[in-house]
Amino acid sequence: MAGCPSCGRENADDARFCSACGTALAPAEPTREQRKVVTVLFCDLVGSTALGESTDPEALRGRMQRYFEDGRAIVERHGGVVEKFVGDAVMAVFGIPVSHEDDALRAVRAAAEMRSAIAEHGLEARVGVNTGEVVVGGEGETLVTGDAVNVAARLEQAAPAGATYIGAETRLLVRDAVRVEAVEPLVLKGKSNPVEAFRLLEVISDAPSLARHPETPLVGRERERQRLWRDYEDAVADRTCRLFTLLGPAGIGKSRLVADFLERVGDSADALRGRCLSYGEGITYWPLVEILLAIGVDPEDVIGTSPPETQLAFRRLVEARADDRPQVLVIDDLQWAEPVFLDLLEHVADLSRDAPIFLLCIARMELLDASPGWGGGKLNSTSLLLEPLRDGECAVLIEHLAQDSSLDEGLRDRITVASAGNPLYVEEMLAMVREHGGTPEIVVPPTIQALLQARIDSLDGEVRIVMERGSVEGEVFHRGAVAVLAPDPVRPAIGSHLATLVRKELIRATKPAFPEDEGFRFRHLLIRDAAYESLPKATRAELHERFADWLAGHDLVELDEILGYHLEQAHRYRAELDPEDPRLPDLATSVHEHLVAGGRAALDRGDFGAGVKLLRRGGAILAEDDPRRHALTPNIAYILWESGDVAGARSLLANALSMQSPALKARAMLVDDSMDAVAEGSLSSAERAERRAWALAALVAANDDEGLGFYWWAVALEHWFRCRAEETAAAGEQGLAHFARTGMYSPFAVELEGWTRGAYVFGPLPVSEGIERLKALPARGILAEARTSASLARLLAMAGDLEVARELQNTSRETIRQAGLVTTAAAMASHAAWIERCAGDLTAWEYAARSGIEELERLGERPYHATALADLALCVYLQGRYDEVATLCTTVRDLSPADDLVNFIYAEALEGAVHAQHGAFEEAERQCRRAVELADETDFVINRGETRLLLAESLLRARRDPEAVRLAREALSLLDAKGDMTGAARARERLDALGIALS
Repeated sequence: MAGCPSCGRENADDARFCSACGTALAPAEPTREQRKVVTVLFCDLVGSTALGESTDPEALRGRMQRYFEDGRAIVERHGGVVEKFVGDAVMAVFGIPVSHEDDALRAVRAAAEMRSAIAEHGLEARVGVNTGEVVVGGEGETLVTGDAVNVAARLEQAAPAGATYIGAETRLLVRDAVRVEAVEPLVLKGKSNPVEAFRLLEVISDAPSLARHPETPLVGRERERQRLWRDYEDAVADRTCRLFTLLGPAGIGKSRLVADFLERVGDSADALRGRCLSYGEGITYWPLVEILLAIGVDPEDVIGTSPPETQLAFRRLVEARADDRPQVLVIDDLQWAEPVFLDLLEHVADLSRDAPIFLLCIARMELLDASPGWGGGKLNSTSLLLEPLRDGECAVLIEHLAQDSSLDEGLRDRITVASAGNPLYVEEMLAMVREHGGTPEIVVPPTIQALLQARIDSLDGEVRIVMERGSVEGEVFHRGAVAVLAPDPVRPAIGSHLATLVRKELIRATKPAFPEDEGFRFRHLLIRDAAYESLPKATRAELHERFADWLAGHDLVELDEILGYHLEQAHRYRAELDPEDPRLPDLATSVHEHLVAGGRAALDRGDFGAGVKLLRRGGAILAEDDPRRHALTPNIAYILWESGDVAGARSLLANALSMQSPALKARAMLVDDSMDAVAEGSLSSAERAERRAWALAALVAANDDEGLGFYWWAVALEHWFRCRAEETAAAGEQGLAHFARTGMYSPFAVELEGWTRGAYVFGPLPVSEGIERLKALPARGILAEARTSASLARLLAMAGDLEVARELQNTSRETIRQAGLVTTAAAMASHAAWIERCAGDLTAWEYAARSGIEELERLGERPYHATALADLALCVYLQGRYDEVATLCTTVRDLSPADDLVNFIYAEALEGAVHAQHGAFEEAERQCRRAVELADETDFVINRGETRLLLAESLLRARRDPEAVRLAREALSLLDAKGDMTGAARARERLDALGIALS
């Protein structure tokens, strides 16, 4: 049957003009191979062998002829195709050449009629009906192949005489139109697991059906409209940021409610819109890029080197725009968002102040599966679940959409029931009614997939090809991509075909990502999915590769991630079809290179979550023993380690350690040994040093800069844990130089930078030289600059420039705080405490220390907390509150990791000094000397000086003045050599107060 492209009426295959409207019909084109969901029916007579024995051959032939004729007529009346007769069995397929939204129900109805017709002939039959994906057509044939066909045949064979068995998928598709009873799961030949089946008891006549229209009036949403509007008005009136999340299943009307809201907002605010891509791996900031492009901002000016920096830059941009007029940010399909993008939205919601910003997020319920705490605990956050429309509201919606179409009351009622309150279902059913001339047979489709497949199948061949080619790019696609992907004969008419799709409300124009092109968006993501899934896997593979070639010629943020995705899909489909395909190795290499490049770029931005996903995908595409796969291991293992998955990191490294390549083994060994040192300590320091020496030789021989960066990172880690600042800085500088030569800013480089800055402050490097080195560090963004400024503030305070130090510290800490790094900001109270310590203001020192401690305690943070308590204990000691000092030192010991040497040095020295205050001089000397010995194993100058001062004070109280004076001189000599002017001045004040006068 040929469908009319104008009115949809089905005509005979050889008809030249439509019998309903007279439109010329295009000649039938050869059936293209495609994937689609169909329903297969097998009907077989029972007892035909015995019948042949007892019946005259001519009579039997006539009887069987009538059976076949009736069977064919019934199948075709319900829109099916008799695929073949085999003996006395009939195989029919529903869904070829054109799908209907109710193919499964048509098949079930045909099965029931065939049983009745066969009974009238005095015969009995058994029937099996099953629904599933098959491959259809190719080279002019309509033959269907796939497991769904085999299961249908097995269901028929398992059914008793006179019974019809339907499969689980068919039952889901017709559940509102039939009565069935479950049977014991069937053990079918060729199936590894039992198959769920149901016996058909009754087909309910006049079962309801459904449809959809994309441009709908807003019906039955008044309360939701007002709630949304009130939240927006509050944001504007209170000049605050509000987060509003609109939740609901696909098609429930979320987008229409948002459209109504934006119409109501009108010109009173800026409406900025972005959407999360349906595939989102590793495309972290795509919604942000869309918003920035829409307002004419270069994404690279906002997307920073780390997520906190991007958060801060974007929030400042939106807040600045909000100074002029309210900002409405609409984020579509948030359920596909990467965690880093969710963090960005929460950052804006949590930290924006004095700015009318309305964050409107649209999501399916899957968002709450992935992020159960979304929006929880926020003062200005609202989540609204959009419920189905009531029956009366659906009737009003149908009245609006039907307009002048003649729909009888019964059809309207069936549409109302079938929609189950889902506006999308209502809209699509009415669209099908319009396309098919107003009165096609409508029955209940259980899923929107069947509905959309039917709409797509009704398209003209070339129009459908254009739609399918667009679906390869995604929900949003470009005319240029379609032109490249379409067959040569289709290209001249692409413009008119796109216009047809717009007119049929399947797509709409949208802002292109490439200025010279035209952009289009599928009306619904499900429409895109249905079009894409109809393509054979071989065709998908070819088109993904061709699209990647086209996209590679364009300038696009996160280009490598997108190219990697499309090539990854091509590789997957080719591998599924033929694991021995000779094209797979080269394709895998391309996928690997693009995904790894994207992962490296994500690491450069500080987006370690997206980076590790991309790197893992880039490695997984390669064979298990491919060296390129294991070259990625250290970075992936490090990120797993930092996220708390130590076992996963060590397991990954163990695989790399089995590689034959010395350089790869060396990389893995360096990281694994360092993790062992922190977590377990099963290797001695001498053993680690010996293994590092072997690794160094292997990496030098391989001229492996990244591996050498890992080597110096491992060396720096050892030195940092031992509080060897000068050696840490030297190793850090070596490692950073190697990483710089790779052009990659890895997580190892991030840590090296932090250790290097700290080494300048705490080590023997003179203050003046440390200041110069910090100023010379390359700027890698707002946050890196803030951290450098905080370290610089400490050195300036030591040099006596207290006011500049305070200003620099306050600014850097506020930048960190505004970026949402609350733990780091809390820990940075130690910088403020340090400056007040340098100033000699014990009250201000204590206030700054306690403010950070309270925040760290609230956050549940331990290592920073313990160090801050040790600093507070010294401040309290200098104020003479000795009992409090003892309590603080106990807590410091309890909270400190075993390898946190600095904390134990201070606890030992202060406990000893308190003993001296109480007259326990022997214990005081023992503990203070132990602290000096521990400090002298390091080159942390301030710690070495402070422990000597505390020991000198303890000895002075024991009346051992000469030795106390000697130690005091040593302490001052250390501070003077460091250039710590304020530290030396405060030390002299303390010594003067004790009666130790040093010239």
